[in-house]
Amino acid sequence: MAEFWWGISPNSAIRKHKNYYPACQGRCKPILSHMLDGIKMDDNLLLENLAEKQELEIIFEDDVLLVINKPAEFLSVPGKNISDSVYTRIKEKYPEATGPLIVHRLDMSTSGILLLTKNKEANKILQSQFIKRTIKKRYVALLDGDLSKNIGEIKLPLRVDLDDRPRQLVDFEYGKNAETHWKVIKKENGKTKVYFYPITGRTHQLRVHAAHKNGLNMPIVGDDLYGKKENRLHLHAEFIEFSHPSTNKIMNFTVAPDF
Repeated sequence: MAEFWWGISPNSAIRKHKNYYPACQGRCKPILSHMLDGIKMDDNLLLENLAEKQELEIIFEDDVLLVINKPAEFLSVPGKNISDSVYTRIKEKYPEATGPLIVHRLDMSTSGILLLTKNKEANKILQSQFIKRTIKKRYVALLDGDLSKNIGEIKLPLRVDLDDRPRQLVDFEYGKNAETHWKVIKKENGKTKVYFYPITGRTHQLRVHAAHKNGLNMPIVGDDLYGKKENRLHLHAEFIEFSHPSTNKIMNFTVAPDF
């Protein structure tokens, strides 16, 4: 069962004309679970650990810091049904590490650069850089359409959809400030590749800002929440720059996407 949308998009949620959307998690899932009880069903692919056979690539390491290239469909931290994640793998590899380890997160479907620390002091320092927004980040995304402009910014406040987690809504009354700058890299075959520069770091910020009618009105290719599902979400954390928590040296890393 799915929702089929016809007509213009609402102001808060993202709905595209003639698109199908999964049944909501909050209200529909309990009803459907009851209706389908006892009926033989295919396995739920959402409960399958797609990262099981994937390896974590460490692109930099020293006494206090790790820089990881996270594959797509790989959890940053343990989920409700799947425990395998960057956190659990690193905790197993470095059992003596202290503190939260994870400094920031990427969506499960997003690939790219992730910072981790081996002690709580380094974690606190890097967390502070994220809070003060002194860390520079750049993402690459492939959009499903041809953008008419080449550069711009998006300011749409976001909050979670309480009836359909983990989807996010645009909400100017209760949403948290969310700002994204963007720039076109190239246009080809009806698709547009862009750089995203997130000023804030809200959940699904780039995905919603791309797809919403008051953003770019153009979902990221492969976005199964706000667009159409493909082989993967074409969103990648390509570049990061920060001050090393021990030496204060400015460090930067770049990992190109595979799309």
